[in-house]
Amino acid sequence: MEQKKARLPVAMRDVIIVVAGVAIVWLGLRLAFDTNNPFYVVSSSSMVPTLQVNDVLVVRNGGSWDTLKVGDIIVFDRPDGEDRVIVHRVVDIDVQPDGDRIVRTKGDANPASIPGTDYPIQEDNYIGIVVYVMPGAGLVTKVISPPVNYIIIAVILVILFFSKWGRKKDTTPAPPSTGPQP
Repeated sequence: MEQKKARLPVAMRDVIIVVAGVAIVWLGLRLAFDTNNPFYVVSSSSMVPTLQVNDVLVVRNGGSWDTLKVGDIIVFDRPDGEDRVIVHRVVDIDVQPDGDRIVRTKGDANPASIPGTDYPIQEDNYIGIVVYVMPGAGLVTKVISPPVNYIIIAVILVILFFSKWGRKKDTTPAPPSTGPQP
């Protein structure tokens, strides 16, 4: 019984290490890409053929608002209501007399810009510029979306916990061999 109690803290330590590792990686990515969320999954076909549904986008901010140019693909909160995140291409940048920039975008597959969705995009709406695309990688997020992801995490933690807790180390020496018995 004492051995099982001693193994419990080891299992808890392993869980803490895994959680801390994930947190460090996530914070590192947030710092590296200077955005709250550096990953987005394409959910509509408005950017076909450039982006496909389920592509994962890596997005960076880092002051990129001031260097945007026509042709860049950006991620932003929909200006009208900010109830959706949009990924479209910059088609126009209007610099106001006070120096503020107003951006208009359009989905590559859309015939025109959509008022309230594609413009007027201001710096407050801007999330970041697309710096890398992982084609089709978003399928994983559909497979492991809630509640499946929570179940998978729970199963992994239970396996980790019981594999450490249930493992017994045999500390008793094996009996000496006396050779073949008649």
